[in-house]
Amino acid sequence: MKYFRCITSDVDPAPFLAEIAAIDDAWDAATGRQDKIKVQREALSIPLRGLRKSAIGERKRRDVHESRWTTGSKRYPLARQFLTDIARAEYSLLSRAKIVCLPAGRRVYPHIDRGDYYKVRNRYHLVLRSATGSWLKAGNEEVRMQEGELWWFDNKQVHEAFNDGDQDRIHMIFDLLPAAKAEAVLSKVA
Repeated sequence: MKYFRCITSDVDPAPFLAEIAAIDDAWDAATGRQDKIKVQREALSIPLRGLRKSAIGERKRRDVHESRWTTGSKRYPLARQFLTDIARAEYSLLSRAKIVCLPAGRRVYPHIDRGDYYKVRNRYHLVLRSATGSWLKAGNEEVRMQEGELWWFDNKQVHEAFNDGDQDRIHMIFDLLPAAKAEAVLSKVA
């Protein structure tokens, strides 16, 4: 496969799911994803890291490289630690991150992640819940990711997702900037 690679299949999703379940309004606190991004309108999200709004200036949001932990991410220390650890293991800088719920029968519509931010980063999905596996398509390739698997995929290709199961599908989705590219990218925005 050219657009997908399974990094590992042995991550225990239970602690992350328990962390989410312990917070009453976890999926209601932020609605920007479904309100502002048309192709994501059927997905719910918990932002963990987002773009640094003070860095936008004259740039489009998709061209802003600077990111930061969200205030709400403090409620998810296990997720934060996982993201920090995987960035280190992949010799990368952690960028934007979120936990996403795609309810049963819902989809993420076909799109390409465009902009300077996405050109230099790698996209990852950690499957936390998906009883029948999570279907995802990028380019002409399709995969069915299983719970506990961490996947890299090429979000610069047209990609889409559909939850054909009968329960919510929950993923941790995040971007990593390879350390080898970081100095060149970040020195341009300084």
